[in-house]
Amino acid sequence: MKKDIILAGVGGQGILSIATVIGRAAVENNMFLKQAEVHGMSQRGGDVQSHLRISTDPIASDLIPEGKADLIISVEPMEALRYLPMLHKDGWIITNTEPFKNVPNYPDEQVVFDELKKQPHVTAFNADQVAKDLGSARSANMVILGAAARHLGLPFEEFEKAIRAIFGAKGDAVVESNLTALRKGAELGK
Repeated sequence: MKKDIILAGVGGQGILSIATVIGRAAVENNMFLKQAEVHGMSQRGGDVQSHLRISTDPIASDLIPEGKADLIISVEPMEALRYLPMLHKDGWIITNTEPFKNVPNYPDEQVVFDELKKQPHVTAFNADQVAKDLGSARSANMVILGAAARHLGLPFEEFEKAIRAIFGAKGDAVVESNLTALRKGAELGK
């Protein structure tokens, strides 16, 4: 089993937390892992992306070749579109529909949504609103991860275990809010 994943978003949206949860779940399942991160002014709302490769076999490179990504997981819709050239023709896009307008020339939202709708395999919903409705606005990234989980080839329980391990030091309330968000995302991703 091999999965090549592009994680995309804007600084502060939790892209690297998603990568950490997937990575821990993969390693706990005796898989190989390679990751390359790009932080584009992430402290100031710039784009952040990560190449994450997991496999049952050794991985030679941490970079995903163009047109070979199995999955784009994005917490910002324009960022999902930015990496379309990376996606395999049978690949999936899992994205938040709530834009993070951090540039003055952000494209018209309808144009972004129309482009997403043209893709053959897309799961798109307002993860920010879902997280707010759950009482944890900061957990939109875990909602998106939950929606992507079925495409990752790992048991769902492994993501739950990874969240407990990674966020455990922050207290039970943080762990539970992230687990609730993950589970809600899994429901929406079906």
